[in-house]
Amino acid sequence: MHPDIFAYNQQQAPGDKAICDLLAETIDSHLSEAENRIWHGHPVWFLDGNPIVGYKKLKHCVRLLFWSGQSFDESGLQKEGSFMAAEVRYTVISQVCLEDLQRWLGKARDIQWDYRNIVKRKGRLERLK
Repeated sequence: MHPDIFAYNQQQAPGDKAICDLLAETIDSHLSEAENRIWHGHPVWFLDGNPIVGYKKLKHCVRLLFWSGQSFDESGLQKEGSFMAAEVRYTVISQVCLEDLQRWLGKARDIQWDYRNIVKRKGRLERLK
């Protein structure tokens, strides 16, 4: 895990830190080939420069975001924004279902939209995988 992500997690309240640590460890182990760093203020994992998954501490929860998550066909993920992202929000660590998370991470590797070039394409997304 990138040292900045470790520092991000350390700054959280104990309950939120536990969620962040579990997410980071699980993402790292299932996407070991992914680059990870703090991007726009929160932890994000990238494959070939394309954002795949990240999380962010919000006021009342920790939000886990999959950039291509709307294409996963998963009822546990909610639409986020006007592109292809989907999210799930956690308030306690017991809400994190590792089986779901691992399945979503597999789909995140296999199903990708090209966010890396979204500006160059003037806001139009293209499917990569």
